[in-house]
Amino acid sequence: MCEEMSERIPRLEKDIKDKLEKVGIEMDKDKRSATFLQVDQDVETSSSFEPGIEMIGIKQALEKYDWLHDYYWNVVSRDKDEYTKQVDVEDVNGYFIRSLPGTKVDFPVEACLYLKSPKSQKVHNVIIAEEGSELNIISGCASHPGLTAGMHLGISEFYIKKNAKISFTMIHNWEDHIEVRPRSAAIVEESGTFISNYIIMNPVKIVQSYPTVHLNGDNSTAIMSSVLVAMDNSVIDTGSRIILKGENSSGEIISRAISKGGIIYSRGDIVGESSSAKGHLECMGMMLSDNGSIIAVPELQAKNQNVDLSHEAAIGKIAEEEIFYLMSRGFTRDEATAAIVRGFLDIEIKGLSPALKKKIDEAINMAEKELV
Repeated sequence: MCEEMSERIPRLEKDIKDKLEKVGIEMDKDKRSATFLQVDQDVETSSSFEPGIEMIGIKQALEKYDWLHDYYWNVVSRDKDEYTKQVDVEDVNGYFIRSLPGTKVDFPVEACLYLKSPKSQKVHNVIIAEEGSELNIISGCASHPGLTAGMHLGISEFYIKKNAKISFTMIHNWEDHIEVRPRSAAIVEESGTFISNYIIMNPVKIVQSYPTVHLNGDNSTAIMSSVLVAMDNSVIDTGSRIILKGENSSGEIISRAISKGGIIYSRGDIVGESSSAKGHLECMGMMLSDNGSIIAVPELQAKNQNVDLSHEAAIGKIAEEEIFYLMSRGFTRDEATAAIVRGFLDIEIKGLSPALKKKIDEAINMAEKELV
C-alpha cells in the first residue's frame, strides 16, 4: 500500500497537489505515521506506517469491528439538524483513526477530504485514542480550484480515553462558492487531553460549525483554538463549547478573528458543572475593512458554586501609532501592517507538537500577503 500511494501522488494534477500542500497534506510516509485521502465520496488512499496506529475508511472499519457501532452516531446525534440527517445515508464515507493503548509516535497522522465535483460530500469520521496513547492529527479539507458550487457535510466523533491525548489541527482551503457545515463532538475521560486547532484564511461561501467537548473525566483538559479570516462575501459562523463535568477539569477557548470584508460570528461557551472546574474564554477580533463585521458571542454558565470561569473579548482595528512606530524603524506601511497582523494571529497553543505548530505557522504565513 505504501508503494502504491507513493506512485499515485506524483501523478496528481499540479493544482490539486498545491491545494493539498496548503492544508498541510504531504502524503510522505517518511514524515507521517498514517495518511488518508478522500476525493468526493471515494477513498483514494488509506495507509498506516507505524505499529499501533490504524487508519482505514469508515465503511471498512464498521465491517471489520462490530464494537465500532457503539461509537458511531454516539456523541453526535443523527437528528441534530437537517445536515446531520443528510449525512446519515449509505453513501457516506470518511476515516477511522485509532491509536492502540500506550502508542506514541513522532510523526502526525494526516487526513485530507477533497471536494472535486459540484455536489455534496458526506463524511463521517471516528477517532479513538485508547488509554495512555497519543494522536497528533493534521486534517486538511479543500475544494478543487475554480469549483463554482458544492457542499461539505462532515461528522467527526472523538473519544479520548484515560490518560490519552489527541491534538487535532484542521486547516480549510475552500473556494468562494462552497458551503461547509461540519458537526463534531468529543468525549474526554479521566486525565485525558483534547487539543483542537481550526484555521480558515481563504474565501468560502459559508462555514457553520460548533464543536462540543464533554470533559467527563476527572482532571481532563480541553484547549480549543481558532484562527479565522473572512474575505469579501464570506460568512464564518463558528465557535466551541466545553462542558466541564469531571472534578478539576479545565477548558480554554481562544479565538483570533479578522474581517477583510466578510462576516464572522465568533462563538464560545463554557459550562462549569463540577467542583473545582476552571474555564477561560478569549475572543479577539481585528477589522481590516469597513464592509465586513465581527460578532463575538462569549457565554459562561456556572452550575456549581466552586467553578472558576472567566472571559475576555475585544474587537478593533490596527492602531495607526503602531504602524507609525514600525515605519520609523524602517518598515514600509505594508510591511508594518503585515507584522502587526502576524503578531495578532500568533496564538500560543499549549501541548502542540513541533510538526503541527510548523503547519499552523505556514498557513498563517501564506495568508499574510492577502491581508495587506
